[in-house]
Amino acid sequence: MRNEFEIQGCIEVPPEVTEDEFWNTFIGFVESKGWSFGGGIQEIQDGYYILADGSRDQYVLDECEYEQNPIEL
Repeated sequence: MRNEFEIQGCIEVPPEVTEDEFWNTFIGFVESKGWSFGGGIQEIQDGYYILADGSRDQYVLDECEYEQNPIEL
C-alpha cells in the first residue's frame, strides 16, 4: 500500500520561468523519487486564472469561496 497526499496551494517562481519549465522540473522531481502525480496545473497572474489564449478567467479567491460554502451558491 502507498500513501497519497492531496496538495492545495500555489508555488511562486521568478517571472522568467515558464509554465512548461516549472511543470517539467516539478514532475522530474516527483519521478526522480519513484513517486507519481495525478492532477493538473493552472497558471495564475495577479490573482486570476489564465486561460490557454492568455486571457483572464475567474479570480482565484472566487473559487475558494465556493469550495468553503458550496451550498450557498
